[in-house]
Amino acid sequence: MRLEGQTEAAAAAPADRPAPRRGRTVALIAGAVVLGVVAGLCTGYVVQAGRDPDPLPPLAQQQVTRSGGKAPEALSAAQDSDVRTDGDLRKLLVPRPAGAQKSDSVQGWLNQYDYAGYYKEPDEMFGDLSRNDFRRAALSGWEKGQSMTEIHLIQFRDADRLSSRDFLSGQQTYMPDSAWAGNGGEPIPGSSNGRVYVYDHPDTKPGYLPMYVSRALAARGDIVMDIWMYDTKPIPKKSAMDLAKRQLERL
Repeated sequence: MRLEGQTEAAAAAPADRPAPRRGRTVALIAGAVVLGVVAGLCTGYVVQAGRDPDPLPPLAQQQVTRSGGKAPEALSAAQDSDVRTDGDLRKLLVPRPAGAQKSDSVQGWLNQYDYAGYYKEPDEMFGDLSRNDFRRAALSGWEKGQSMTEIHLIQFRDADRLSSRDFLSGQQTYMPDSAWAGNGGEPIPGSSNGRVYVYDHPDTKPGYLPMYVSRALAARGDIVMDIWMYDTKPIPKKSAMDLAKRQLERL
């Protein structure tokens, strides 16, 4: 749905560019370190080849048990966040409020191609998501009167590095620009990295109502939360913050 007063850019996508990439200098330094490690390993293999093999020590691994000889029980979903986040992401989305209707945007699962399509440069974003080990995404959107809300949960594979934090940092970097929120946002209570941005100025176009925007960004575990709110009247910071806190509590 394109709300009355929403410009072409706002209707097309919620963000302008993907997270920044690492520079060539960092890549060259990392390559030099790897080459140094390989050279050291080769020298070690040559020295080791002339020695008799040492006998292996016996295995001493013992099974951890509780008193009484019982094996430890698996953590519940309430105790282990991985149980929740490895399940159905759609169940972690904040429920649609009473009186609101589903928006005509895609609901539920988003693959990498569909999620990249939310950006003005989808080809560039698709490549960036691949480099950041994109796993999957889920979306919920609703409309109420002249307002529209969209919540994206984007999950990454953080096994080798914290790709979710790299992506979050990339999105937050340009939010203070005057072309976007124009401010540094407000911290989300209970989050070390989350912020809510209420745009300083509405998006205006002759012949249309002004379009007010807010955005909330945060990461918990391997999931990035990205919430957009649009309205033809100013969006209270409290409303944007309350929704961000409720969504973050579900992750």
